[in-house]
Amino acid sequence: MFSGLSNGVEIHEPIPPLIPIPNSGQINKLLDKLRSCSKPVIIVGSQVVLDTEKVFAYQKALEHIGVPCFLSGMSRGLLGSSNLQMRHHRREALKATDLCILLGAQMDFRLSYGQNINYRSYLVTVNRSKEDLTKNRKPNLAILGDPGLFLLELANIVPENLNENWKEWYGELRDRDEKRNLDIIKQSQVELEQYINPIYLCSEIDKVLGEKSILIGDGGDFVGTASYIIRPRGPLNWLDPGPFGTLGVGYGFAEAAKLSNPDHEVWILFGDCSCAFSFMEIDTCRRHNLPIIAVIGNDACCTQIWREQVRILEDDVGCMLDYSDYHLAGEGLGAKGFLIERNEDVPSILAKAKEEYAKGFSVVINAKIGKTDFRKGSLSL
Repeated sequence: MFSGLSNGVEIHEPIPPLIPIPNSGQINKLLDKLRSCSKPVIIVGSQVVLDTEKVFAYQKALEHIGVPCFLSGMSRGLLGSSNLQMRHHRREALKATDLCILLGAQMDFRLSYGQNINYRSYLVTVNRSKEDLTKNRKPNLAILGDPGLFLLELANIVPENLNENWKEWYGELRDRDEKRNLDIIKQSQVELEQYINPIYLCSEIDKVLGEKSILIGDGGDFVGTASYIIRPRGPLNWLDPGPFGTLGVGYGFAEAAKLSNPDHEVWILFGDCSCAFSFMEIDTCRRHNLPIIAVIGNDACCTQIWREQVRILEDDVGCMLDYSDYHLAGEGLGAKGFLIERNEDVPSILAKAKEEYAKGFSVVINAKIGKTDFRKGSLSL
């Protein structure tokens, strides 16, 4: 790959990507549908935040359009604390919608290959990829183009207060969201037979998370739980392994995030199955003065796989781990280590972790968590 470089080989700049421009006629057609619908939904995918310099413009565009949104992938945090974002009961919303816009989101396993979306609804896909526009289910309107540019153009032609037509629908979705939030609070208060309730742990992390913070998710079941509870404080403040589940990105992503945003808190939410892939990078963080807080949801199991593997195959082979002393291993590599085994110790340990982080130390929190049914039925085989 690098042979001949010493002989003056010319190195070219990367060829810029060809970004498709959305068709204005199609966008006007969609506006007509927005005027007549009563239950619209937008699913926002990772493509929306590809142009990082325009994410706040995209945020304003979504708020102006006013359609209730579900955020997925790298778009988590795009709407900040806006009430426009719905976090729960997406499946029910998709079954009831009469206008569904997939904005840079694919109809893959995360959307049950399009089967969850009401077949009587008007389905719109907006995507940079021509293939993904119609993959797994043919939409009523397929717009080949950059989702961010699409948002800006649509917002320019959407009149003020168009969302008045959707007040009842918005209230229905918001009520579901609030009921689910109350249910999560109740579930977080349940004392498990052994160790910490992971829902409670995530709720407490959300309470102490700084407004300038970046979350790295590297894991399965524990990170899946966290994604429903811990709120990214703004756009580009959530990173994860993506739909292919490429575990091991944790410390690499975190180091890059800290280097790019030195004034932000950087947190890694690890599963115990995933943390070993990049755990030695704690040493890199120490040597390069990159303090990072890592929380390991340690249930001695690859639970994301275990849930369905045992149910379908009746075998837990390859899933079972030990409650290893990750906090001690972290200390050996230069971090401050903390062990949590009881719910009542969570707030004080999180406070101590933030104190050590403020002093410039990386932190490893080994949080021994118990089993719950919070994510029962999540298929990842």
